[in-house]
Amino acid sequence: MTAGRPPRTPRSRWGQPLRLMLRLAVMGVGLGVIAGTALRLLAPHLVQGAIQDAAATTTTDPSGLSPTQGLQPGRFEPRSELTALSQQWQQLAAAQKDLKATAFLLVLDDGRYAQLEPDLAMPAASSIKTPILLAALEDVDGGKLRWNQPLQLTKDLVGGGAGWMASKPIGTRFPFFEAATEMIRVSDNSATNLLIQQLGGKATLNPRFQAMGLNATVVNNWLPDLDGTNTSSSRDLARSIALVDTGTMLSPPARDLFREIMGTSRTDTLIPLGLLRGLGKDSADPNAELLSYGITVYNKTGDIGIAYADAALVHLPTGQRAVAAFMVKGPFNDPRSADLIRAMAGAVAKTLVGPK
Repeated sequence: MTAGRPPRTPRSRWGQPLRLMLRLAVMGVGLGVIAGTALRLLAPHLVQGAIQDAAATTTTDPSGLSPTQGLQPGRFEPRSELTALSQQWQQLAAAQKDLKATAFLLVLDDGRYAQLEPDLAMPAASSIKTPILLAALEDVDGGKLRWNQPLQLTKDLVGGGAGWMASKPIGTRFPFFEAATEMIRVSDNSATNLLIQQLGGKATLNPRFQAMGLNATVVNNWLPDLDGTNTSSSRDLARSIALVDTGTMLSPPARDLFREIMGTSRTDTLIPLGLLRGLGKDSADPNAELLSYGITVYNKTGDIGIAYADAALVHLPTGQRAVAAFMVKGPFNDPRSADLIRAMAGAVAKTLVGPK
């Protein structure tokens, strides 16, 4: 034993290694914390850099658009005009000097379109019921309105003309789903007024239409609005259907309800009959006959004598979907107004479908 050096005890013999291990452990924890913090701070920049690198290496097609920049299927985006069809509509309308017509067609899957003054505001008649249905189902989607919520008929909501709800006693309560369906199925005006009131009236509804991009669609009076103060445009009517079918608005369940209700419409004498005649056929049941061509039509018409309208979702034999809308204003109960809509729809069939 060296002189002056105290003997080593078990504690002194193991103390130094233990202290070293403790220091290493502390250093490891500290480095881990520092590294984790650094990664957390750098992550957004690393992700952004990866996105920029991917964008820089994305190939483009001959048009100069990358796959993510090009037109995606099912968008309300006119891209390639069917000029021959647009010109044919113009000629058909010009042949009727005292009628004013507007029309719009868009194939949702590829952007082909035709137009005739599509943004011109015209008396909407009952065709405005389609945007109203869209707004109502949006409230069902958002939980603001229950599918079976009772709507009470009051004296000021009774609407003459189409429908049967006006014949029921004041105070009768109708579930929302019945009012929404009858508004389309038989174009019930009282049912429509029930929905307008439930949605907050014109003061609330009109700004919502604007927010949807339906710039010419305005509710000014309760239905039937025989003076034509409620307005829309052919582009608006087509858009109100496309917003649903492209998934821009409404969840899949609400979208299915929209299409199911639109499918109950009983009036098939405008777009459906026009499409069929364009294919060289005629029938008392146009929708049934169109099925043999692989065509399905979901439409809603409007008719107040001085104005006629029809807007539809059309499933084509190719599997593509088109939205089409036509509006005509003219002398009271002039049969040429409905004939013009049928003629323009017939031109669509010849362009998009052709002979069987």
